[in-house]
Amino acid sequence: MKVLILGGTTEASALAGALAERSIAALFSYAGRVAAPKPQPLPIRVGGFGGVAGLIAFLIEQRITHLVDVTHPFAEQMSRHAVAAAQQAGIRCLALTRPPWVPQIGDRWQQVASVQAAVDALAGPAEQILLAIGRQQLAAFAAQPQHHYLLRLVDPPEVPPPLPHHRVILDRGPFTLDGDLALLREHGIERLVCKNAGGTGAVAKLTAARQLGLPVVMIERPALPQRQEAHSVEEVLSWLCHASAPDTERGV
Repeated sequence: MKVLILGGTTEASALAGALAERSIAALFSYAGRVAAPKPQPLPIRVGGFGGVAGLIAFLIEQRITHLVDVTHPFAEQMSRHAVAAAQQAGIRCLALTRPPWVPQIGDRWQQVASVQAAVDALAGPAEQILLAIGRQQLAAFAAQPQHHYLLRLVDPPEVPPPLPHHRVILDRGPFTLDGDLALLREHGIERLVCKNAGGTGAVAKLTAARQLGLPVVMIERPALPQRQEAHSVEEVLSWLCHASAPDTERGV
């Protein structure tokens, strides 16, 4: 057995630790979007594969038998490539995913299907907005230049975002409720925009928004091909060891 982890998330690090503890041969792959990737107890590679064909070639060259996709829920292209490459290479593939966040009593969510829909939802008078969507799609919000955007990022933008009024705060989760309440109050935030990443590391901002009565524009996850999913490291280990496989074959 040899496992390839497509990683970058907290769950990927947990899986890497579990495989290392059990001396299961594995590689850990980072997409390379973060300047200083977290060290792992497994051999690491960084960067893209060159599409489906490149990933297939890597799987064959490294004699990978099991592919585990533990990328961010919005890493749509990589997840699609993982499904296609595993099918064509004839190896087993599993996605370790976080359940999405769901609205709670008191939440004021506007759920939208895409980043562009989130941009459209911001039409109207100028507001102080916490834009917590990562670096890759900030430029889309230049279509709503009237707002003052607070950008919370792990790394500085590679180029200054084309937003006339913005401020960058560099920070890495997990975040706390007290910290996010203080952040929203200090900057007079009136609305949040975020992606439905799920998990616990970044949920504090939603709890803080609920307590302060702030509206949230929530970008829902992209649709992906049908694939087998697990929601815990333990399920992945069972799958790898040919025990009871997760019964979560589904389209998402």
